[in-house]
Order: sequence, then structure tokens, then C-alpha cells
Amino acid sequence: MTTHLYLSLIPEALIASMLTPEEFGLYYAIGNAKRSRGQAVFFSVDRDLLPEDAFDLSEVDARCVPHPNGDPKRSLYISIYRVLEKIPRQALSALHLVTDDGRVLTIGPSEHVATEAGSAHLYQEFCPVSPRVVSTLDPAGFTEFITDDSQPIHVPRIVFAELTLGALATDPTTGNAEDLPYPNIGHLRDCLVELGGQDKATKTVLRQMTQEVLFRTVHGGFHVGDPTGITTFALPTLDALEREHFAWWRSAQSTFGQ
Repeated sequence: MTTHLYLSLIPEALIASMLTPEEFGLYYAIGNAKRSRGQAVFFSVDRDLLPEDAFDLSEVDARCVPHPNGDPKRSLYISIYRVLEKIPRQALSALHLVTDDGRVLTIGPSEHVATEAGSAHLYQEFCPVSPRVVSTLDPAGFTEFITDDSQPIHVPRIVFAELTLGALATDPTTGNAEDLPYPNIGHLRDCLVELGGQDKATKTVLRQMTQEVLFRTVHGGFHVGDPTGITTFALPTLDALEREHFAWWRSAQSTFGQ
């Protein structure tokens, strides 16, 4: 059996497992006894692209072995602290989004495509911090801003997703928000108006993610950024989701979160 390395974002951890991404996603979301439910977001990690001094992997192969009854080793935790910053972007070979009933959508990395200028953006950060913020910066600009080590507040590497703002992106005061599923739309409008009226790059909407991810509101995809650049894991188009990933998409639409 193959030993896989996975970088979990909720919570942050590097985990070895003999399960495939689909099997691991199901296990991580609902557990072995299927008595719990919870989303999962994790990356497949290319072990060959990890720096030699990043993690102690010397005993992984010896410890990640089948159980006496032949069942595969489901999870072996390697690190739970400051994991993302030790893993180069190039080592993140695939992103797996798991609904709370264990449906897995796998996305590969792609070149980042610049978004339209002149509109506001809503970002959900996942790791190593998890606020939700509005920003005047596009994903590449936001990455450069938040990973700039010359600033007093920065992170070495970040994973975040852009969420849809609809009409609020260009008209936060009177734009139609009826199709947006976020709570407290009034507060979101206030943050956007304040952002537009001040010389600042970001404004915090929520201090931390407290409930499940609204996968259906992800606009474009997930991004991994650091001072060397940005990698995008783009969601399939709506047509592709409905035709090729219907089970996952139906499950993602049933999640309310915030």
C-alpha cells in the first residue's frame, strides 16, 4: 500500500495515511464509525519536493503500516504546528474539498489568472490564520500584501479563497444582495463602504471562521501564496460541476455555514 502525505487546513496538520484522497476525505469528514460529520479541506503533498529539514519523516514508512487485521493505517500525525510555512507551494500537488457527508472534489494547481480591476474582493483565509476580510487588492496583490515580511503583520505563506460579492463588489451601498447567503449583510456592506472611503488595503469582516465553508460561494477558487508568487486551485465551471461532479455539488449546496 502507498503512504500518502496530506496537509489538512481544518485544523492545520501534516498527516500520513494509507488511504487514497477519496478514502481519506470520507474518513476525515465522517469518521470510521460514521457518527460525526464535518467538512475537510486538505492538500496532497509531494514528498519528494519537501526540504530535507522540513519534517522528520524517518519513521513514517515504519509506522504507517497496515493493522494486524489488514486494514490500512488511516492517519499518522507528523506535525500540527506551523506546517504550511514549511511546505513549498510546488509540493502541493492537489487540493481536496470534502463536504460534511464525505463527498470529495479534487482540484489540480494552475497558473493564476488576474481578476478584474476596480472592484472589491471578499477573502476567506484558511491557514495559518482564518479571518474573513474585504480588500481592494486582487488575489495576487493580497498575497503580496499579507506575506510582506517588511510589514509588522504578515505570514510567510497563506491559503485563502475568494468568495462572491455579487453586486456588492462594485456597489456596496445599494447593490442587490438577496442572492448572497452570508449572515449580517448590513455589516458586510458597512465594511465595504468603510474600505472604499479609507486609504487601506483590507478590512476584517469576521475575526475567524466559526462554521462550515460555503463551497458554493467560492469565486474562482483557492489560492496558495507566498513572497515567491501565487498558485491557484480553480473550481470547475458551474456546468462542469453539474455534469461531472453532481454528487459533490449537490452536497455542497446543502451546506449553510456562514
